[in-house]
Amino acid sequence: MLLGVGFATVSHTRSSLDASITEALTYRLSDLQPIAATATPVLSGVSRDTGQQVLDLTGHLVAASPEVPEPLLTPAELASAQRGRVLVDHAAAGMLDGPVRIGAAPTGDGSRIAVVAVTLSDRDAAVADLRQELLIGLPLALLASAVGAYLLAAAALRPVERMRARAAAITAEAPDQRLPVPAARDEISRLGITFNDLLDRLHAALERERQFVADASHDLRTPLSLLTTELELALRRPRTARELTAALGSALEETGRLSRLAQDLLLLARTDQASIDHVGITSRSPEVVEVRPVIESVIARYRTSTGEREVILDSAPGLSVRTDADDLDRAMANLIDNAVQHGRPPIIITVQPAATTRSQGTMTVEVRDHGPGFDPDFLPRAFDRFTRADDARTRGGTGLGLAIVAALARRNGGRVTATNHPDGGTTVTLTLRAAPTPIPASG
Repeated sequence: MLLGVGFATVSHTRSSLDASITEALTYRLSDLQPIAATATPVLSGVSRDTGQQVLDLTGHLVAASPEVPEPLLTPAELASAQRGRVLVDHAAAGMLDGPVRIGAAPTGDGSRIAVVAVTLSDRDAAVADLRQELLIGLPLALLASAVGAYLLAAAALRPVERMRARAAAITAEAPDQRLPVPAARDEISRLGITFNDLLDRLHAALERERQFVADASHDLRTPLSLLTTELELALRRPRTARELTAALGSALEETGRLSRLAQDLLLLARTDQASIDHVGITSRSPEVVEVRPVIESVIARYRTSTGEREVILDSAPGLSVRTDADDLDRAMANLIDNAVQHGRPPIIITVQPAATTRSQGTMTVEVRDHGPGFDPDFLPRAFDRFTRADDARTRGGTGLGLAIVAALARRNGGRVTATNHPDGGTTVTLTLRAAPTPIPASG
């Protein structure tokens, strides 16, 4: 770019000087023409850079300044000058420093030729000086620009380097460190804030993962320890058939508990991966499921332990939702199981369309028990994994029941909430997408 600027500057300067010289030469020639027409031309006002001549039509000198004692025009140029004004450049002219520019034109009566010569050495010297100054100045300007740009870029990127160094120091052992954010409210500042928000989310996810692993390890350790103890006792000395049967039954019970826990963890892992991959509702197409038969089927499995009047269903026939039938069955089983274990009867299940305009197109399934309810501090964590309420409500379990309900609801485009009822007990509300209710055919 600098070379282009320099070349354009030199060319423009040379062109401007040429135009100025030509204009001055034209004025001098116009002043000389009347003088050349006189009988005895007297040439005055000449300088060391300019020469003047008056020629007859044959090219002989009529008058000349001392700097140009010999005719300046060639025969061809003389012939052209007889017809009109001529401007030509010569390498040398008499005692003038070359090169020179010569202007010639006929007098008014056409009997003589007026000739003016101007040296171009001053133009060439000025252009040479300019070229030399540019050859020195432009590299210095380039060097200064490069140094300035480097210093400016280094200053601008210094906050980025500090952020990079801090990011390199963040490890899993010290995840609470954050990137330094510059005071200026610019793009780098916004980048730092964005990355700090990302680190906050990653830190929260890491803490959840660590807590998840710790809780899972704790819940796995208990049945494994019991299973190991039962088998060791069974092998320690000869046992009767009844003792071996009891030991195997206990081992089978703990194995079933381990199997259920593994299945729950696998289900949660699959729903988490679906959320990360933005799969959406589920890999299977959502079905139109009538709610009442599914819930009645789940309640029937609890009749032997809860009694006929322990679980009450309040649902109009024909209410349907868009979900996976197995997911709805599993969610309702967990909700009823949670109410049976941690609450008191009766357990009332209410199915109805959403009452608010904001939730139009959804169906709610409320499961309410009449127990002591959740501790208010526990409600925000009710659907976290491996969380349990206080000891008064804890009777075994892994703390995954409500977490699985929440995961299944998300997988089917719904949500789940928990509140304490004003009259006592807990109400867990499962909200799913409603499906159109079919119109009964007329008889």
